[in-house]
Amino acid sequence: MGALDFLSDYFSVSTPKKKRKPMQTVEIKVKMDCDGCERRVRNSVSNMSGVKQVEVNRKQSKVTVTGYVDRNKVLKKVQSTGKRAEFWPYIQYNLVAYPYVVQAYDKKAPSGYVKNTEQALPNPNAPDEKLTSLFSDDNPNACSIM
Repeated sequence: MGALDFLSDYFSVSTPKKKRKPMQTVEIKVKMDCDGCERRVRNSVSNMSGVKQVEVNRKQSKVTVTGYVDRNKVLKKVQSTGKRAEFWPYIQYNLVAYPYVVQAYDKKAPSGYVKNTEQALPNPNAPDEKLTSLFSDDNPNACSIM
């Protein structure tokens, strides 16, 4: 047994492994008026490390970035171009139970999209709701006189 083998039992050198960011898709709303704006936004984001794909839809004012990136860093990078940017606030209207409720409906949204908000459901302890569920077929404890 050599001196190096003897000393290596007492000292271990290991490099810490970098934790890789998960693959994700980041959608950002950015107002773009011309080809120059679109090119600036695309180039700023595509030069980031970990970006695999960049899609720009100027008609919807939407930028979609796919890759091993942090969503806050992507937003900051888009904002560094001088454009006002925010995370994509809309979802498709067919994914929402009540798409035309006041909280969800937005005239500025692209066609087929509504705001991504929590849907307002009636309070189950409200007196109106108790009376309507009293004679409901879904309620197993409904009035048995019927």
